[in-house]
Amino acid sequence: MTTDKTTAHPTTECLAPADIEAKAEAAAIGKAGLPVAKTFVLAMFAGAFIAFGGLFFTVFLSDASLSWGPQRVVGGLCFCLGLVLVLLCGAELFTGNSLMVCALASKRIGVRGLLRNWAIVWLGNFAGSLLVVALVYAAKIYQLNGEAVATTMVSLAAGKVTPDWLTLFSRGVLCNVFVCLAVWIGFAGKTVVDKVVGILLPISAFVACGFEHCVANMFFLPMGACMVANGYGEAIPGAASLDIAGIAGNLIPVTLGNVVGGAVLVALGYWFAYGRRA
Repeated sequence: MTTDKTTAHPTTECLAPADIEAKAEAAAIGKAGLPVAKTFVLAMFAGAFIAFGGLFFTVFLSDASLSWGPQRVVGGLCFCLGLVLVLLCGAELFTGNSLMVCALASKRIGVRGLLRNWAIVWLGNFAGSLLVVALVYAAKIYQLNGEAVATTMVSLAAGKVTPDWLTLFSRGVLCNVFVCLAVWIGFAGKTVVDKVVGILLPISAFVACGFEHCVANMFFLPMGACMVANGYGEAIPGAASLDIAGIAGNLIPVTLGNVVGGAVLVALGYWFAYGRRA
């Protein structure tokens, strides 16, 4: 006698948009309730992870034999390393936490909890980025490819301090639309492959287009300033502006733009469409 057995397999389909929004709200509640120390340490991890992606991008761009288009596209894919690590290893990223506004709009967290998280995470991201800058300098990564990496570090940073305030703000808005959509896709995925593949196009697109990400700039700008202080790339236009004032002049409008792009255009838009209660 034979017995038919049916084995139930868990669904591998991605979450529907309404379920993603609910997941984003639940994640926000957890983030708002995290102790300060844990939030800061997880934010340091995220700052370091994004810096790793920025370093990978920088090293790749230091090959002058590549033409501009392929260099930007493949360099963007290299940068994806950062968000892959953030999503899969668990960390607190300021730009991704713009999605916490979904829970704020549903009155599941308060303004104080939201701003507390954002402030701690922004500072923690900066601390993690600076730690990587120090390690990269100590490891003398800038000497790779006949010190071409050092020149690339200055060139990338100088290009971020020369645009005007409105340009930087607008690039920040566009950047975090792409980043938050990538995080949104990450919430939708149920497997490692789902999450990694889902974020590749949005993140590589924002990098290739030259948008501005405040956490990435926490690595690029101090790294470029460090190289200028050691005599590299001084003739590159904008290199002289790589000081505290120049770094602040980039991070302030880019941070504000990132908040508008992620919190207003993505988080509130999706909350209105899928999360608001009758």
